Amino acid sequence: MGKVTGFLEIDRQVAKYQPASDRIRHFREFAIPMSDAEVTKQAARCMDCGIPYCHGPTGCPVHNQIPDWNDLVYNNKWEEAIRNLHSTNNFPEFTGRVCPAPCEEACTLNLEDAPVAIKTVEQAIADKAYELGFIAPQPATVKTGKRVAVIGSGPAGLAAAQQLGRAGHEVHVFERESKPGGLLRYGIPDFKMEKNFIDRRVEQITGEGVTFHCGVNIGVDMPMQQLLDAHDAVVYCGGSETPRPAGIPGVDLHGVYDAMPYLVQQNRRVGRENIDSVGWPSEPILAGAKHVVVVGGGDTASDCVGTAFRQGAVKVTQLDIRPMPPEKEDKLAVWPFWATKMRTSSSQAEGANREFQVATLEFVGEDGQLTGVRCCQVDERRKPIAGTDFIIKADLAFIAIGFSGPAKEGVLTEMEGKLALNVDRRGSTNVIANERDYKTSVDKLWAAGDVRRGQSLVVWAIREGRQVARAIDEALMGATVLPA
Repeated sequence: MGKVTGFLEIDRQVAKYQPASDRIRHFREFAIPMSDAEVTKQAARCMDCGIPYCHGPTGCPVHNQIPDWNDLVYNNKWEEAIRNLHSTNNFPEFTGRVCPAPCEEACTLNLEDAPVAIKTVEQAIADKAYELGFIAPQPATVKTGKRVAVIGSGPAGLAAAQQLGRAGHEVHVFERESKPGGLLRYGIPDFKMEKNFIDRRVEQITGEGVTFHCGVNIGVDMPMQQLLDAHDAVVYCGGSETPRPAGIPGVDLHGVYDAMPYLVQQNRRVGRENIDSVGWPSEPILAGAKHVVVVGGGDTASDCVGTAFRQGAVKVTQLDIRPMPPEKEDKLAVWPFWATKMRTSSSQAEGANREFQVATLEFVGEDGQLTGVRCCQVDERRKPIAGTDFIIKADLAFIAIGFSGPAKEGVLTEMEGKLALNVDRRGSTNVIANERDYKTSVDKLWAAGDVRRGQSLVVWAIREGRQVARAIDEALMGATVLPA
């Protein structure tokens, strides 16, 4: 642990944000980094818990050794801290920015509503390691002669590729888009994570011998069978990007869009790429001077809110069919698990009007153009309450109610038709593979990340990427030294 009495003497502190009036004028990150001294003080708050629930499974999905690197930061041992952190997490600068931090929910100090600022310290370790030059390519000293293909370069694909490359295999990553990163690059707005962090990790992974092939849509530009024939193993790490069908009348009106095309388009715009993209509409979607309604209450909906404000929306209303959660959870009933309580994202804090316990009944319009959203209040069972209908003015509406699985065009279309790939038919098209070896029903094919588990967190994708790499290495070589 850090300082024995640190949690008694030091108050919790996290990075402050630029004022909302300033940050909505740009798409850059807006968190103000803490000084090394401030980070060290926060690391000193980590306790000798006996059972550190922050590790997992209730806390961190990748089982970060949080008390260990908090102690190292407290003692100013940054190089050892990043080495420890990298032993469980390939990309702490990603998770330090976009993870919702279930580890902090599981922190013993959260019983007093003052958990250790784990996420802040994690990001600081990664950023400090880059600043001091501690992060460099680690190419394998011995090559195995085995070839492995990775489909998709999101967090799962990147983690799998890095681990397999370090094991000595010849790794080729195939990415549909023009740059690596998957939905990490194209789905998460720059104001949450700027994309130069992805670029420098890709540079590191390339330096370790991994080859990236961008602009290649497997199943369309290259047959899946060709990939299987040319490699000893193939791992499918696609993202979950097929929108869950809303079933709301009026979705065909001009001005009504699914959330992901909107976010992808803006990320391409910020990255100075052509907004035309495989599988996404090329028509510009812009919220400037418009009344915007976002249907859904999750992270994707919140990202739409923040993006709309930065594009100059007049008003943004977010509709959530769930009841307003309590301001404070019952700690003794839910700790150390993730609690349902009122949470306000940085995007929502920028001025969104949030409506709870409201159902979206219909998108209404004139001459094919959206003009409003008809809603009503619902009871605890989400049943409409008679006589509570109302219409919200809307020039633009986004549906952000989740995803049912990976893109159907490409890998899934070819493999279901020709290669007998088993997928989940219970409302999704997730590829069926267990958590022991990640093998699919197709020989030489593994699956990991959102394509297997469904929409989830970046940290879960990293975990599955690391685990599938271990499973493949063991299958190819008969044994493995890669960590789980």
